[in-house]
Amino acid sequence: MSADSTLDTGLCIWFPGPRSFTGEDMAELHIHGGSAVIASILQALGSIPGLRMAEAGEFSRRAFDNDKMDLTTLEGVADLINAETEAQRKLAVRQAGGELCEMYEHWRVQMVSLMANIEAYIDFSEEENIDDDVLDNVRRIAASLKEEIANHLNDGRRGEILRSGVSLAIVGPPNSGKSTLLNRLAQRQVAIVSPVAGTTRDIIETTLDIGGYPLVVRDTAGLRHADTDAIEAEGIRRALESAREADMRICLLDATQVLDQQQQSLDDILGTDEWQALLNLPHTFIVLNKADQLNIGASDSARSLASAWAQAHTGSDCVLISCASMFGWDELMRSVAGHIRTSWEQGQGGESLQMPLTKARHRQHLRECLDRLEMFERAGEEWVLAAEELRAASSALGRITGRVGIEDVLDALFSQFCIGK
Repeated sequence: MSADSTLDTGLCIWFPGPRSFTGEDMAELHIHGGSAVIASILQALGSIPGLRMAEAGEFSRRAFDNDKMDLTTLEGVADLINAETEAQRKLAVRQAGGELCEMYEHWRVQMVSLMANIEAYIDFSEEENIDDDVLDNVRRIAASLKEEIANHLNDGRRGEILRSGVSLAIVGPPNSGKSTLLNRLAQRQVAIVSPVAGTTRDIIETTLDIGGYPLVVRDTAGLRHADTDAIEAEGIRRALESAREADMRICLLDATQVLDQQQQSLDDILGTDEWQALLNLPHTFIVLNKADQLNIGASDSARSLASAWAQAHTGSDCVLISCASMFGWDELMRSVAGHIRTSWEQGQGGESLQMPLTKARHRQHLRECLDRLEMFERAGEEWVLAAEELRAASSALGRITGRVGIEDVLDALFSQFCIGK
C-alpha cells in the first residue's frame, strides 16, 4: 500500500497519561465501520514496527497494573460487556463504578488501623502510658466490622442470582400446558407440544429477558404416577429435583379441572404430599392455564373464581391465564418481574439495597475474613495473636480487591474479555 493512499477520513483523539483508561499515553482512531475500511487500517497499522494487536483484556489489565482500577472494578467491566438484560447492566455499572471496592477497602483500612493500635499497645504501652480504652475501642470496632460483613454475606445470593439469571422451573400435571407456556415465554418453539400425556421426559431450558431481568426457565416432565414407565419416572424425579433447586417455581394447573369440575382440591389434582410440598416453598406461583376453555369463559368472573379457589386451597393468590389466547399474560409478566425486583433487586419496602455480592470468589474470601474476626475475638488478651488474626482478615479482603495473591484470578478474568478491552 503506497504512502499516499487514502484509507478513510476519521478522527484521532490523544489521551496523555496518566489521565487515560490505562494510565498510559493512548490514541483512539474513530473511523467508519465498514469491514473493508477496518481491515485496511489494521493492515496499515500492522506494518508499523513495534505495533501489534492487543490481547484479550490487555487494556484493562494495564489499567489494573497502573492502579487505575481494582479487581472488583475489572470484574464489573467484564460483566458489563457480557450483560444481556437491564438488571445485569445496572448491577455491572455499580460494580464497575467501584461500589464494591469502596466498601471492601473501607473495611480493610479499618482493620489495618486496628492492627496499628494493637501493635502500638504491645510495643509502647508501658513507655507511653497508652490507655487501655484503646483496646476496648479496638474490640468494639472489630465487632461492628464482623456484623457488617456477616450481613453482607447474608444476602440470599441475590447479586449472584441477578448476574447469572434467576432460575424458574415450570411444574405441574401432564397436559396442563407447561411446554406451551415455555414456548410463549421464549416466543419460539423450544419444546414439543402434544396432547399425549408425558411427552416431555427430560428438562428443557432456555434463557429469557422478563421485564429487564435475566430468567433461566426450565420445562419439566408432568407430575403424575408413572409406575410402569421407567423413563417417565426418571423424568418426574428430575422435575421434582429441578423445582426444589430453582430460585422460583410456576405450578401450572389446568383451569378446567380446577374450576369446572367442582373445584377440585390440590389432593385430587396432584395426588401426593411430595408434589404438594413444592407449593410450600418460597417464590412459588400458582398459575391456572386454559382460561379460554372454561364454561364461563376467560373473564373477570373467572379471575374472581380462580382467586377464591386459590385462597381456599392454598392460602395464597393465583394468576389465571390462557396460553392460547394470551388472556392474563400481562398480569403474569408483571407478577414475575415484580417478584424478582422485590426479592433480589430491592428491599421489601422498595428501597435500594447495598451493592450485593456478585462472585463466588468474593464470598469465599469474605467467609475467610469473618472466620478470622471470630478467631480475633477468641484470642482474648493474647494481643499478639489477635493482631495476627486481624492481619489475616485484612489479607482476605485484599485478595478480593487485588491487593495480594491474584495472578491466577487475573489470568482467568482477562480470558473472558473481548480482544483489546
